[in-house]
Amino acid sequence: MTSDTISPLGRRADAEAVVHRLRGGRGLRFRLADRSAEKRVSAGLAAVEQELRHTVTQVADPRITELAGHVAAAGGKRLRPVLVLLAAEFGRPQREGVTRAAVVMELIHIASLYHDDVMDAAASRRGVPSANARWGNRQAVRGGDLLLARAARLAAGLGSQAVHHHSRVAVRLVEGQLRELMGPAPGEDPVEHYFEVIAGKTVALLTTSLSIGALQAGASEADTEALIAYGTGLGAAFQIADDLIDLLSPAEDSGKEQGADLRAGVPSLPVLFARGDHSAQGAELRALVEAGPVTDPRAHRRALDLFRGSAAVARSRALMRDRVAAARTALESLPAIPARTALDALCDVVLDQTA
Repeated sequence: MTSDTISPLGRRADAEAVVHRLRGGRGLRFRLADRSAEKRVSAGLAAVEQELRHTVTQVADPRITELAGHVAAAGGKRLRPVLVLLAAEFGRPQREGVTRAAVVMELIHIASLYHDDVMDAAASRRGVPSANARWGNRQAVRGGDLLLARAARLAAGLGSQAVHHHSRVAVRLVEGQLRELMGPAPGEDPVEHYFEVIAGKTVALLTTSLSIGALQAGASEADTEALIAYGTGLGAAFQIADDLIDLLSPAEDSGKEQGADLRAGVPSLPVLFARGDHSAQGAELRALVEAGPVTDPRAHRRALDLFRGSAAVARSRALMRDRVAAARTALESLPAIPARTALDALCDVVLDQTA
């Protein structure tokens, strides 16, 4: 998605919210028809940034401060805090604890990036060297652990239900990472395994962001369930989009090395589809990716070229659109407030990233 692109907002003439995605994933900004709601979301995001900086710098040793704040300082879309704040709009969004819940979710997300980059041997993250590239794997893992501990301490101040949400998502996150490392069990379908992995990683973080935002604002159980269903569809679509971005988007747009997952041997959805493509048209690509990491520079460039017009990418896009459609269906039962329109517009942001 190019700079300064405005989403089509669910294709409704009376749509009132605008989602603006900045180049390189540098942030999500909202303009809502309801001025008070817009001010709340904007002020909430500003407060999240302030508390996030404060939280990651609460260490006496400046070396640890630099490590812990490295990824947070590089920016990001702040999607999870945005979801917390928008979910809170379905209750009483000014209740105490909403902003802190958003910080908790962003800390968990950033911690997962430290760990994922070690697992993938990633060289960059958000346009800067990854923590593992700069400090080594052991320090990067401990930096992620520190952020998880910070998130737990913040969640403890939000009450027992928030602690339950935090502990559950932390367990699901680690289980998802372990399943990814271990690969499919004997006889398990690799695509089914992929969706089990992302259910414990990307999807769980988004659904928890929505549910904890609704919880802190006192939203109804029915609205909370609808938000969780929305997050389930959006989370799966978001991860598939990320897989496609790795293969299709240059580093200056995505903020990470193009084809990094391919080079690390990450079994993304397009790669899994390519490995299962036994047609004559897919034979060359299948031969390049079926052995695992594609590290040879010439083979890597060739694989990226072949993916662009491949059936594997087309199938991945189709599944991404299906998950987006499911997310939009879940929104239909929610009250027709500006926050719902903004959540609908986020679906377009996901789709537009790989257009």
